[in-house]
Amino acid sequence: MTAGSDHRPPTVPEGIPQLDAEARLPEADPPELLIITGMSGAGRSRTAAALEDLDWYVVDNLPPRMLAALARMMTPTGGGVHRLAAVVDVRSREFFAELVAVLDELRLQGTDYRIVFLDAADDALVRRYESVRRPHPLQGDGRLLDGITAERQLLAHLRRRADVLIDTTDLSVHDLARKVRELVAGEGERPLRLTVVSFGFKYGLPLDADHVVDVRFLTNPYWVSELRHLTGQDEAVREYVLGQDGASAFADRYVDALAPVLDGYINELKPFVTIAVGCTGGKHRSVAMAEAIAQRLRERGQSVRTLHRDLGRE
Repeated sequence: MTAGSDHRPPTVPEGIPQLDAEARLPEADPPELLIITGMSGAGRSRTAAALEDLDWYVVDNLPPRMLAALARMMTPTGGGVHRLAAVVDVRSREFFAELVAVLDELRLQGTDYRIVFLDAADDALVRRYESVRRPHPLQGDGRLLDGITAERQLLAHLRRRADVLIDTTDLSVHDLARKVRELVAGEGERPLRLTVVSFGFKYGLPLDADHVVDVRFLTNPYWVSELRHLTGQDEAVREYVLGQDGASAFADRYVDALAPVLDGYINELKPFVTIAVGCTGGKHRSVAMAEAIAQRLRERGQSVRTLHRDLGRE
């Protein structure tokens, strides 16, 4: 076999689903355990990163004998580790031979798990290894293809046991991350985290801002003597700021305008978004408006936290 060969992953055994746009793991009550394995270079690291972005606790390059102890750490939803992914592969070398026995032991102990197997055509694996200029873990003194062939033979039984097979031959890293999200995300789950941060322009823009909102068009409560010592977190200031003509309408329309943007971020796998709301000093208007925008986003089902960067700096 040469590097230019068109060897593709073996045909999927009957009864094992391949992941497509409509396939996902069966829903399971927490805790959930995923075992990520497969061919070196097929995307295990990217799969692990995608799971971490979805709040899974991920352990990479785990010796198989430690799986049982790790599984005992899992707890029901609400505290502790309840969604665990363990990446187990031939990098564990002689310990990898213990995996089948450990998996059988987990079943006997009543621990439910699912195996996700990553695969790709030999020529794709060769290109990926050549691009990073690293040896295959089973290559030894031989050729890269020798290591790939040896790994296929070693993993054949595990591939047959897999609950889901993902062929990454023609997938980009973003395509693979989308597959992983489809695999584990529940209906309606939105893997997007929003931070609405207030700030004062005189202290500079937040460096991590994805969007910047300028609310200096509103009258400044600073010039109202009974409000000057208060902040946008106080009811009197909130009423003053949001009671101005156009203030509430601005918050409503801004959140409306954000809707397609946030959907786009989800599609493009950008899970963390920062919206910066600024006024002169970051004490009154920006704080009140940031809270108003955050509340409207929460009402639309978004996960939002607020941060008031410059409160107390005056």
